[in-house]
Amino acid sequence: MSAMRFSESVTGIIQDGVLVVTIDNPPVNAISAHVRQGLVEALDHGASLGLVVGIVVTGAGRTFVGGADIKEFGQPPVEPTLPEVIERIESCGKPIVAAVNGAVLGGGCEIALACHGRVANDKASFGMPEVKLGIVPGAGGTQRLPRLIGTVAAIDLIGSGRAIKAAEALSLGLVDGVAVDHLDAALSLVHDLAGEPLRRTGLLGVPPAEPAAVEAATKKVLSRARGQTAPAEAVRLVKAATDVELRQGLADERSTFLRLRDSTEAAALRHVFFAERQAGKVEKLEGIVARNIETVGIVGTGLMGAGITVAALTSGYRVVGVEQTQEAADKGRERISATLEKSVQSGRLAAAARDGCRARLTVTADAGELASADFVIEAVFDDLTVKTELFQRLDGIVRPDAILATNTSYLNPDEIAAATAHPERVVGLHFFSPANIMRLVEVVDCKATVPDVLASALALARKMGKLPVVCGVTEGFIGNRIFSAYRREAEFMVEDGAAPHEIDAALEAYGFPMGIFAVYDMAGLEIAWARRKRQAATRDPNARYVEIADKLCEAGRFGRKTGRGWYDYSGGERAVDPAVKTLIEAARGAKGIEPRHFSADEIVTRLLKAMADEGAALLAEGIAGRPGDIDLVMINGYGFPAHKGGPMFAADLDTTS
Repeated sequence: MSAMRFSESVTGIIQDGVLVVTIDNPPVNAISAHVRQGLVEALDHGASLGLVVGIVVTGAGRTFVGGADIKEFGQPPVEPTLPEVIERIESCGKPIVAAVNGAVLGGGCEIALACHGRVANDKASFGMPEVKLGIVPGAGGTQRLPRLIGTVAAIDLIGSGRAIKAAEALSLGLVDGVAVDHLDAALSLVHDLAGEPLRRTGLLGVPPAEPAAVEAATKKVLSRARGQTAPAEAVRLVKAATDVELRQGLADERSTFLRLRDSTEAAALRHVFFAERQAGKVEKLEGIVARNIETVGIVGTGLMGAGITVAALTSGYRVVGVEQTQEAADKGRERISATLEKSVQSGRLAAAARDGCRARLTVTADAGELASADFVIEAVFDDLTVKTELFQRLDGIVRPDAILATNTSYLNPDEIAAATAHPERVVGLHFFSPANIMRLVEVVDCKATVPDVLASALALARKMGKLPVVCGVTEGFIGNRIFSAYRREAEFMVEDGAAPHEIDAALEAYGFPMGIFAVYDMAGLEIAWARRKRQAATRDPNARYVEIADKLCEAGRFGRKTGRGWYDYSGGERAVDPAVKTLIEAARGAKGIEPRHFSADEIVTRLLKAMADEGAALLAEGIAGRPGDIDLVMINGYGFPAHKGGPMFAADLDTTS
């Protein structure tokens, strides 16, 4: 029988007495209006045919259903709504089985939950990531999932938004089976269910759970929420499924979903979502093809170099690490192996994958080995002379078509490139530590960088699983330049009367995982101190300068590593230090500053404004391409809370509210 078309994205074919309905709405089979309309048409058609014993719903390509069509958020609703479609699926008189191929997320997972059976292939993954967009499932997820897998597991999955593989889904009872040929298995399950009483998920009772286990799962979710509303609401709704009838639970869930969907928090997270989609897109690269990269050279295998190496290895690249001596090379290999082993222990990497990484790794003191590299990244000491001399040596070693990348944090990569024989092949790649874990990479488009080199750097970063943000050349690039403005404003407030712990408390209440002074103590105060000393000769003598951090360093207070910095760590935990208070008071007295009180709101407002003002300058100078790029850098590199959208989003919100 020929295929039937129920809408532009939903087709069907009768196979072995079963109507196989396929959703084909690339790239991720989002539940757009025409998908919902097509599904209802298909259900009606299948129910009306006597020769059809049941229905299989599956997705075309590598995704079952990737969730709601986020472009419809904020638009007038188009019938049928997803809850209506799901109600039709669950109440159908004939068995409906989901044949899950690839990702089944959000509303897609809710569709699968409403089916009378679920079969997955081994590539399938299940998740309800709505909380990551500031909302909760809105079509029955919080009510049906606990009925199927229990309250504790449902709190974990919905409250965290994490995705699970097919094997875990099977162990939880989320799917009825995992098969290589999931479609064939789904057809078989339809025939098994035909004529039997159907298991309708919404009519099941929630399995009993230990109160202590429920409380532990709740505490785990809420401890990670950092002030976000959606995770707490998701937990509340999941718990309510035990005590209320399905219809009441669905009504509560839907009203909560609609309320959160229109919230500032959800708007902020949608902004971040779309900013990530745009990240790394550069108009001048349209039509430019990236070079083929198979072997990556990494010069320097310290903490940063080892992290970059692990990121490259786990992405499938062959890596040649180079050190100055064989002893340093041996230590570098040990460091890299230890990082890989740690990834295995934490479950992020399979043992077989670790072995493959080790097989693709060479660490040597012979720089000549870099002759085979397609792309070389330096991760040596952040000194202009050191890096320039290295790149000049590399000119005589690497192939003419090899790309050279500098991992500098503050130095001018244009100066490094200008000292080489081929400045057009030099690009900046500013990784964040630990480089094997942190997503962000600032990809620096230098003055001489040719388009295919920039495109290749972006391709390499993406293959490593990174979030690349393109920026121009300026001291500190996007992130460190804004962070410097943020630090200056914080130090101005300290000098004017705010205590460091008051500033940190205000930032943490806003949603930052750590306040700025705690961050500096963790990173080490001597790094910024060395930079300030280098800049002293060129600093504007009329510009305000706060010497308190310098005084701390002069006293040997470099942060956690020395037990004291802005705080005292001698007792193991961060504690306010009276000695720092005395030092600050002396600095104020020397300038004749009368201290005043700062409220938490004023502290946060001033710091956000400092970030946004510096961001606006970066946009005006053409260093950053989009406000969203700046927000992504601050969220992924500096702990800005994602549910606040980033400093540029927050500033725009203030001007439009």
